[in-house]
Amino acid sequence: MKYVNLGRTGLKVSRICLGMMTYGSPAWREWVLDEAAALPFIRRALELGINFFDTADIYSAGLSEEILGRALNTCNARREEVVIATKVYFPMGRGRNEGGLGRKHIRHAIDASLRRLGTDYVDLYQIHRFDYETPIEETLEALTEVVRAGKALHVGASSMFAWEFARYLYLAERRGCARFATMQNHYNLVYREEEREMLPLCRAEGIGVIPWSPLARGFLAGNRSRDRQATGQTDRARTDDYAARLYYQADDFAVVERVGEIAARRGVSHAQIALAWLLHQPAVSAPIVGASRMAQLEEAVTAVDLELGDDELAALAEPYRPHPVLGHNYGDAMGMRR
Repeated sequence: MKYVNLGRTGLKVSRICLGMMTYGSPAWREWVLDEAAALPFIRRALELGINFFDTADIYSAGLSEEILGRALNTCNARREEVVIATKVYFPMGRGRNEGGLGRKHIRHAIDASLRRLGTDYVDLYQIHRFDYETPIEETLEALTEVVRAGKALHVGASSMFAWEFARYLYLAERRGCARFATMQNHYNLVYREEEREMLPLCRAEGIGVIPWSPLARGFLAGNRSRDRQATGQTDRARTDDYAARLYYQADDFAVVERVGEIAARRGVSHAQIALAWLLHQPAVSAPIVGASRMAQLEEAVTAVDLELGDDELAALAEPYRPHPVLGHNYGDAMGMRR
């Protein structure tokens, strides 16, 4: 495993982050693995050198956080060595103040996350989306209070427009608030709109980029067909309707075919090529990888050492065609929007 500083922070993270959305309760999403099935993945991740774990309070209504906390304890992971990231924004109850990025919700949400995780601090506390109903200043001040209380070491953001993120950065500096260290955005070989403005902003500001859906929710693994049938037999491939809202354009399949050509020449999988391409991109610190099969986790780690030539990188990028903005309204598609 290789390690990098997360943005401009002194925090060292593995170049692969294990995403915890896959682990929790099948009642939340039918492709989610329960706690007994999740434990081997977390144990193996630690064995492979992964020290970075990303979850969110909304995943399986908090159970994902609980599973991560218990698993790290079961595996005797040293808190000094593991990097825990979680998120806040989506509703965690029916009350009017149980969601969003207002000071009241953030104060309750961080304490609830810490209880579920079984720790007294998280390394990275992220806003899960942009909140159009709460002043940015209030959110920044609330996050700063979390950092000053020692409940989070750093704060981060997730999918939004670059001008929105720039405003967060500007106001944080102007008001002396905690500055965002990371951007968790939607970025992969079939969705590269972030290259227009967000990634240049992150490079200029020293923001660590930790992309979600680096394999396009499995689409880049080459197990989807043009008639929208999943040829790979994972539960997620069969049941993840949200993927069909993001991908499946004809040009998307052209990208997957190009990935397959290079994978065949290299004797590796589609997933390894797609992840290796992402790891070659400037500003990317650690893609967040979900794994429901152990082979997926093993492949993700081996991709870290896969060097692609300039000709291969150019060939992979060539079939891409522009997309509309996708992923900012993730909560609408997942039924989690306020």
